[in-house]
Amino acid sequence: MTKTLSLAKSNLHPLEPFIQKLLGAEALLPDSESNVIEVVGILKSYGVVLDAYSKNLIYIADHQFLVLFPFFKYFNGKVTLPQLLRHWWHDRINFEYAEYCMKTMLWHGGGKMDEYLDSDDFLQHCQAAVAAKTKTNLPIRALNGLFPDFLPEQVRQLAYYSALGQFWRVMSDLFIDLSDAYDAGKVQTIPEVVAFVKAGLVAAAANPISYAVEINGTSYELLPKSAGLTFLMDVAVPYVEAVFFRGTPFLGTVSYNAQANQISADQGRFEYGALYADPLPIGGAGIPPTLLMQDMRHYLPDYLTAFYQSSGRGLDDVRVKICQSFQKSMFCVTSASLQGLLPHPADTQDPRERAANHAFLAGWMDRLATSRLDVVQL
Repeated sequence: MTKTLSLAKSNLHPLEPFIQKLLGAEALLPDSESNVIEVVGILKSYGVVLDAYSKNLIYIADHQFLVLFPFFKYFNGKVTLPQLLRHWWHDRINFEYAEYCMKTMLWHGGGKMDEYLDSDDFLQHCQAAVAAKTKTNLPIRALNGLFPDFLPEQVRQLAYYSALGQFWRVMSDLFIDLSDAYDAGKVQTIPEVVAFVKAGLVAAAANPISYAVEINGTSYELLPKSAGLTFLMDVAVPYVEAVFFRGTPFLGTVSYNAQANQISADQGRFEYGALYADPLPIGGAGIPPTLLMQDMRHYLPDYLTAFYQSSGRGLDDVRVKICQSFQKSMFCVTSASLQGLLPHPADTQDPRERAANHAFLAGWMDRLATSRLDVVQL
């Protein structure tokens, strides 16, 4: 359960201390040795998992284009009997969670990429690729004739497969580099973790996001470079909005019955993202992050495993502990993102620029008031 943070009433924003922390290059997460161990350790594991997620999402976008029944989409083009057995036994990376994040981004939308996918320019590129793909497939051509919006919507989804794969490619490398810096003694505090992540986000901010698919030897652009889509504003920010903040209601935890009024009709008021999640249900059937926690469990660095073993129930509740560590790490990534998105330098002395920075952070703090921000301070 989450609760609204209660701070002393004043003329300042209720979460003013956190605004000042962000302006002072600190983090929403307190600095402590244990927090550094948890955050860096879990991001190391997350980086390994994101590497696999990224490769698979891009494989699906590039090689399963308009394959309506992609039975082997999780195999990256290498289908063998041992792989099939591991897949059926669930001894594998759970790529379903990557698709959950992709579909959450697609559903919530936001940013210039979402706008471009609804544009006439995209539709023209899409129709050319669809025509080439269905040229010799009479049933699919007939389906497209009957339901002309169906295949374009599949292509929009494939564009998100590619874009999220490109985003996670950068984040995987960034988190692995962070772990290497920690091992080398170059990163030792939570503010240093945040600064490292912020620097990585800023360095990749202008990276172009594009997507083209090859059909019968011809390349068809679907997200052309001319669309001007970039890493930070058009993928990273919508990802944070969709996955960190909004998310989707988990089946079995709330009623989807409209009369029950347990789910807001306004997507903008959704609070099911990683920053709001209660770690205790992790491990339960139907809770998507369970898949991610299970994946990260296989790649925990030794020092983090030892840390978990030395507390509470040891490894008996390791998925819950992983989720708690992951949530802490996401508050660090959120801190880096907000600092990187400030409209003006954090140390500006211009009163108007300082006011703009404060208003920017205050808006985000309003949304974080009901998150688990209070819990991670303990």
